[in-house]
Amino acid sequence: MLNGFCLRAWSVAVVAAIGALSPAHAQKNYGPGVSDTEIKIGNIMPYSGPASAFGIIGKTEAAYFAMINEQGGINGRKINFISYDDGFSPPKSVEQARKLVEGDEVFVVFQPLGTAPNVAIQKYLNAKKVPHLFIASGATRFGDPKNFPWTMGWQPNYQSEGRIYARYILDHFPNGKIAVLWQNDDAGKDALKGMRDGLGDKASSMIIADKSYELTDPTLDSQIVALRASGADILFAWAAPKGAAQTIKKVAEIGWKPTIFLTSTATSVASVMRAAGVENSQGIISVAYLKDPTDATWNDDPETKEWRAFMDKYIPDGDKTNGNHVYGYVAAGTLAQALKQCGDDLTRENVMKQAANLKNFAPKMILPGIKINTSPTDFRPIEQEQLMRFEGESWKLFGDIITGEVGSE
Repeated sequence: MLNGFCLRAWSVAVVAAIGALSPAHAQKNYGPGVSDTEIKIGNIMPYSGPASAFGIIGKTEAAYFAMINEQGGINGRKINFISYDDGFSPPKSVEQARKLVEGDEVFVVFQPLGTAPNVAIQKYLNAKKVPHLFIASGATRFGDPKNFPWTMGWQPNYQSEGRIYARYILDHFPNGKIAVLWQNDDAGKDALKGMRDGLGDKASSMIIADKSYELTDPTLDSQIVALRASGADILFAWAAPKGAAQTIKKVAEIGWKPTIFLTSTATSVASVMRAAGVENSQGIISVAYLKDPTDATWNDDPETKEWRAFMDKYIPDGDKTNGNHVYGYVAAGTLAQALKQCGDDLTRENVMKQAANLKNFAPKMILPGIKINTSPTDFRPIEQEQLMRFEGESWKLFGDIITGEVGSE
C-alpha cells in the first residue's frame, strides 16, 4: 500500500505527465528568438548613406510593432524589433546580419532593404536556415524557393513592372523612341530586362539609348544630357528617390519633354515629386499596389483613416505624403499575419511554411482587388499592380489591375 507521501508524489507525477501531453503543451514549439512572451525580429535598413530616404520604412515598421505590442502582441507575445543601419553598404549588411543572427539570435530577418545588400546576405542566411523574409526589393532572384528556400521577397518584381510599362508603350506609343536610365545593380538590370522582354522583337528598334548610374553618383546630369541627345521621346527612369528627383529636375532644366515612366520605388510625393518640383512632375507614369494617402480617392476610406490615426499616434512628426510610411505599414502587417498563422508553433521552419501559405490576404492599405497569395513554389507575394499618373499634387490611378507575368528564372 502506498503511504500518504508516496501517493501524493505519484499523483503529482501523473498530473505532470498528463500536462506534458496536453494539446496546449504539445503545440508549443519554439525556435531561436521566441519565448512565451517575446518574438525577436531582426531588420536592416539604410538609415544613413545614399539610400537613407528609405530609412523611413524601418521607422514605420518599428512603430507598427509598437502598436501591435500595445494591443497585446501576436498570440500574446510582444514583438522585439531590432533594426540596424547598414548605410546601403553590402559589407556592412553582412556584418549586421551576422550580428542579428549570432549575437541577438533573432527569429527571422525581416525586410532588409535593397537589392545589393540582400544579395550580399542571401547565401549566409540560407546556409544558417534563418528566414530572410518579405525583403524590401523586387529583384526576381528573391523569389526562387528551389535555390533559396529561406528567402522570400514581398513587393512586385521589377521585371514584371518593366513589362507593364512596355505593354502600355506598345499600346499608346507604338512608334516611340525610348531612352532608359537604370541603376547599376541587379534591380536596375531586372527592370531593363523586363522592358526589353515586354517590347519583344521591337525592343532593339524602340530602345535607342540607355545609361547606367551608380547610387553614389553625386549627380545624373551627364547621363540625362546624353539620353536627351539620342532623340528619344520616352524616358524610363529606374532610380532610387534621390536619383529620381535629380532626373526629373534635370529633364525640366534642359527643356526636354519626354513622356516619363518612373519606377514604383521612387514615387514618394514628399521625397521625389516635391523635391523635383511638382510642376516638373506632371504627367509622369508609374505603377502602384498600395493606397496613396495624397490621392483624394482615399479621403473617406476607413483603412486610410485608420492609417492616418496610426501616424498621428506613433509617428506624429511623420510626413503623410511620403508613401514609404504606407509601404512599411503594409509590409509589417504581412509579417504579423504570417506570425499569427504560426500559432504556438514558432519555429523557423513553420514561419517559412506559413509565409508560403498566404491565401487571398489583403493587408490594410493595399489597393482594392490586389491580394497576397503564396505557395511552396511561389515566393512572390504581390504580383499585381495598377498604372498611375501624377496630376496636380498627387498620383491618380487609371486602367485595370494588371497581373505580373514573370516566373522563376
